[in-house]
Amino acid sequence: MTAGELKARIERGEKLVILDVRQESERKRAHIKGSQFIPLDRLAERCHELDKSSDVVVYCHVGGRSARAAAFLIQNGYKAINLEGGIMAWVDCGHHAPPGD
Repeated sequence: MTAGELKARIERGEKLVILDVRQESERKRAHIKGSQFIPLDRLAERCHELDKSSDVVVYCHVGGRSARAAAFLIQNGYKAINLEGGIMAWVDCGHHAPPGD
């Protein structure tokens, strides 16, 4: 999914889980407002926190870690989608949630 597609789905009010799988220090710099935070290295033990009935849009810095996370989630029965280009694509499209949002 592209950043533009994600923005459109958010604006339509679609039920989505947006999952940030980066490290805490990365999240402090920028994140997608309303996203859940589970670092990739904790995903196996915490994936039960995610809603299996919703699409789970996974992002990281540029898409590598989130692709691995999405594959893991799909193998475990989730409807996971990788955000192409990660947070960098989101910020490049002019979307940015500062720390604290």
